[in-house]
Amino acid sequence: MESWQRDRVGSALTGHNPTVLARLDASFAVVGDVQFLPGYSVAITDRPGVERLSDLDRHSRSRFLGDMDLLGEAVEHACRALDPGFRRVNLEILGNQDGFLHAHVWPRYDWEPADLVRKPVWRYPGERWSDPATLLSERHARLRTRLVDEIETLRQR
Repeated sequence: MESWQRDRVGSALTGHNPTVLARLDASFAVVGDVQFLPGYSVAITDRPGVERLSDLDRHSRSRFLGDMDLLGEAVEHACRALDPGFRRVNLEILGNQDGFLHAHVWPRYDWEPADLVRKPVWRYPGERWSDPATLLSERHARLRTRLVDEIETLRQR
């Protein structure tokens, strides 16, 4: 595990988290470490020590949820433009593994296996989460650029 991965929020705040796509109002938009569903992104809190949505006051919650919505729409636009098999976006705030507030933005595709396409992403086999063929890398540069462009376009509206 790389040092920035041990403190994703702190490394985003200091500019050392290479997955950051953009700073939003109450979070950072980051591209996921795995891309077996291309476009997978996460909104992570910009407040160290915040573990759950209820740790924030109502105004801050609304800002975070607004960021999640913006990132979801950006992922939808980017993935629809890059892959004709794009179906929809799933948004999830789970927090079972990482101890900081974050929201998953999962693009879903028609080409997914028939037994998984309509199920939660978490039903994918464990090896998909660490498959070197789908780990975030330079081959995702076009996707990252498109995500950043979509985020910036939506922020200007």
